[in-house]
Amino acid sequence: MLNKVTLIGAPTDIGAGARGASMGPEALRVANIGPILEGHGLEVKDRGNLSGPANPWQPPTDGYRHLPEVAAWNRLVHDAVYEELTDGRMPVLLGGDHCLGLGSISAVARHCRDTGKKLRVLWLDAHADFNTSALTPSGNIHGMPVACLCGFGPRELIEIGGQVPAISPKWVRQIGIRSVDPGEKRFVHEQGLEVFDMRYIDEMGMRHAMELALATLDANTHLHVSFDVDFLDPEIAPGVGTTVPGGPTYREAQLCMEMIADTGRMGSLDVVELNPALDVRNKTAQVAVDLIESLFGKSTLMRPKA
Repeated sequence: MLNKVTLIGAPTDIGAGARGASMGPEALRVANIGPILEGHGLEVKDRGNLSGPANPWQPPTDGYRHLPEVAAWNRLVHDAVYEELTDGRMPVLLGGDHCLGLGSISAVARHCRDTGKKLRVLWLDAHADFNTSALTPSGNIHGMPVACLCGFGPRELIEIGGQVPAISPKWVRQIGIRSVDPGEKRFVHEQGLEVFDMRYIDEMGMRHAMELALATLDANTHLHVSFDVDFLDPEIAPGVGTTVPGGPTYREAQLCMEMIADTGRMGSLDVVELNPALDVRNKTAQVAVDLIESLFGKSTLMRPKA
């Protein structure tokens, strides 16, 4: 795992259905994400916040809300993430809503093409985010980034990383899913996304789900973690715009993060959908930073490195 980390703030709720995720980067900084990671021996650089278009808060046009603004933000994110990867640093994107995963992961995919690495994407989320303009009930693009990355979406979004599709559905593992729209459900099945939903985790356990999600990683694999804070049960993480009951508990989430850390393969990270306007005394940001600390190797006992 790279020990040089760059924090990149993307303060926008352009793809979301509720205002407030634009304040997420500052909430994570208030929760001391930088100093806490430095405490684990990492060299942390904070690039501050990217500056993109304001949120016009308009209804959908042709099935998409704020498409030009979403494209602009994702181009900014793509360029910033790609630059840090090229410099040999690990980008940590502080969102912002989850539409930004499109810019981030398209940059990671481009970097993997440059370096001949395989890509594995872990999508930790309550939602599959595999909608299209034809399937979406809302037009909110934060419900579409995985579909866009797989080539299903408007040209302005699917071409950001320079190759269409940016990724194959076979490279994605989704964990914690428990809210999928009816048409989206069929589309996920047709495309063969590997999804470990909450029923699977209830029946088989988080350990088994993560063992399968992380199987076949090797030294030539770049592991990207896209952590939507609504992955967590709202009892422990109320500060999100789209709460869905029945998510992973604190301990299940910790195990998930610790098993990712054990691989030593994480090369980039998104932390998205934190909405301080809906939070209680920054509780959700603190839980998120605590879990991110585990992603970077915090454990109760000394454990052998993978």
